[in-house]
Amino acid sequence: MAVDLRSYLGHVELPNPVLTASGCGGTGRELAQFFDVTRIGAFVTRSITMAPRAGRPTPRMAETPSGMLSAVGLQGPGVEVFAERELSWLAQRGVRTIVSIGGGSVAEYTALARRLADAPGITAVEVNLSCPNVEDRGRVFARDGSAAAEVVASVRAATRYDVPVIAKLAPDVADVVSLARLCVDGGADALSMINAPLGMSVDVDTMRPSLAAGTGGLSGPAIKPLAVRCVWQVHAALPGVPIVGMGGVMTGRDALELVLAGACAVAVGTALFHDPHACQRILRELEELLQARGFDRLADAVGLAHRPAGAGPRNRIELEESSL
Repeated sequence: MAVDLRSYLGHVELPNPVLTASGCGGTGRELAQFFDVTRIGAFVTRSITMAPRAGRPTPRMAETPSGMLSAVGLQGPGVEVFAERELSWLAQRGVRTIVSIGGGSVAEYTALARRLADAPGITAVEVNLSCPNVEDRGRVFARDGSAAAEVVASVRAATRYDVPVIAKLAPDVADVVSLARLCVDGGADALSMINAPLGMSVDVDTMRPSLAAGTGGLSGPAIKPLAVRCVWQVHAALPGVPIVGMGGVMTGRDALELVLAGACAVAVGTALFHDPHACQRILRELEELLQARGFDRLADAVGLAHRPAGAGPRNRIELEESSL
């Protein structure tokens, strides 16, 4: 018998828990050459900004052991072109779309949310908090809990009530649980973690940094233990809050590990660069693993690693009550 793979982000139901990670699926058209994008839980866009951005100079990517470094710099056409060309294309095809937004100030995040408030076809809004705050000497929003909460609150206030707001968190902060709690208190309906932590490599032949920007986000299998740790800690503290786990999801086993730690959905990123069919393959592998372990529903596996040996999974009401 097939496993019930439905997942929920707030009140929004997804048919399955596999998403793309922001910035790793192009505009959607690229992946659509390989599979029907409506078959995955949701497509997550690259982080959209108000104005067009050229991004950082090249080289922007560098391979590392068990992963890669990237410093693209939120390259994009700006929200107007995005809404007209990319979002409309996804909406016309019925793709469940989570729009990632990034800004340099609270005002810019608010303006983005307002611009997208009436746009059709948006399943949820993901707030990329790993952006520098130009009003605070470039300090990244995610490293200042109060600033992150202010951004989330402003986006929640400007977003339609029926569209969940997801706060995206990075692991290189002093206390990811406190940050998560502040974002939820600010109005986040769900959390996604982890965004790529900062890393760096130096090319010993050129004797220069591998990336033109110097540092970049580290992704791939190398960061999976960080992702599992963050998901575990935040789920333990906020068990009623939906979590999208990401970071090194290359196989169904990786996805199941994050689910057992507390994620109700997973996002696939780096794997797509060498296997554009990765989302479908990981979903199939995840279902087979759940079946082999006797699960009838994905929901029964979420956070199960937190339970004492032999204890059954907690239901949704119990999770919500325990987070109060």
